[in-house]
Amino acid sequence: MNKGNVAALAIFLAAAFLTAAFGAMFAPGPWYSSLIKPDWNPPSWLFGPVWTLLYLANVIAVWRVWRCQKKDVAIIFWFLHLIPNALWSYFFFGLHRLDWALVDIILLNLAIIALVALFYRRDKVAGLLMLPYLAWVAFAGFLNWTLFSLNLHL
Repeated sequence: MNKGNVAALAIFLAAAFLTAAFGAMFAPGPWYSSLIKPDWNPPSWLFGPVWTLLYLANVIAVWRVWRCQKKDVAIIFWFLHLIPNALWSYFFFGLHRLDWALVDIILLNLAIIALVALFYRRDKVAGLLMLPYLAWVAFAGFLNWTLFSLNLHL
């Protein structure tokens, strides 16, 4: 692996880490504990390991695309999609705005769908690596909607 590939991988890892670190600044806390939740709400301990794996898959996917195309709209779009990814935690846990978080996660799902298509056209494995991320964020969006619906009175 040449120095350029290592540098690119380091940049992608740093971007994913910074996104995760920003989101982690907004912990669920007592407010989240007080919400009415569906029976199928995942346990809190599950989120950290799942997001770690999803971010790693994301980084591998974007790195594979970068190795194929170098400078490309797909790479720029990957960086841009990290914005709604990071903002969701701020809206949901930081501001307690389930409605804003819902709009944000809908936009994030649309961005991930676009990324799957962009990545798949450039590198099939990269596109496939994004599918678990899409599935999890779609599930999170449905959970966000459910929590919003169950807690309208708050």
